[in-house]
Amino acid sequence: MNKIRVMLADDHQLFREGLHALLHYANDMDVVAVVKNGDELLETIEQIQPDVVLSDISMPGKTGIEACAVITNQFPEIKVIMLSMYNSEAYFINSIKSGAKGFLSKEISHNELLTAVRTVYAGGEYFDKEISNTILKEYAMHIGKPRTTSSRESILTHREKEIIKLVAESNSNTEIAEKLMISVRTVNAHKNNIMKKLHLKSNVDIVKYAIINKIIKL
Repeated sequence: MNKIRVMLADDHQLFREGLHALLHYANDMDVVAVVKNGDELLETIEQIQPDVVLSDISMPGKTGIEACAVITNQFPEIKVIMLSMYNSEAYFINSIKSGAKGFLSKEISHNELLTAVRTVYAGGEYFDKEISNTILKEYAMHIGKPRTTSSRESILTHREKEIIKLVAESNSNTEIAEKLMISVRTVNAHKNNIMKKLHLKSNVDIVKYAIINKIIKL
């Protein structure tokens, strides 16, 4: 039986060692590499060619999310599961956008961790129960519904819709200004107008609006 080749990336040595020990006792898994940050992950992944990467989100240098985006683009056959101490909506959204196939709290049980690795390896997606009960519950009420043009959306200008899309694609204000050939000040003005029209409070709300209304695809 071919074992699932797993690579670990986390900047905390104690957690790395604990995770390695847990996976070591799974008969169908083999830890093929352990690194301590996103830069090391990207430097070694082509050589190692794991099946699944378990990566912390917050690490020195390149973050787990940044590394995941590169892996998804360059090695689409490698599946990435993000690990986080926090059930942050922004972390979750950005992880999915970067191509992650799983998002797990570091407080999950040993059995659930193994289930997640096996599920993702088999081609599925896995979000732990705590994530499901907090973040995904809200999304399940909206994503998948047929899109209808709301009265709020109809008052958006074409430029405002462009900016919503670019914000949801993780572009900074400077990058948006360069792409649309306008000033950063104008970008800020448009974003303020968008948030007033749609009754939003932050960039995260803009991203959520873009997902719910299928302006971007997960």
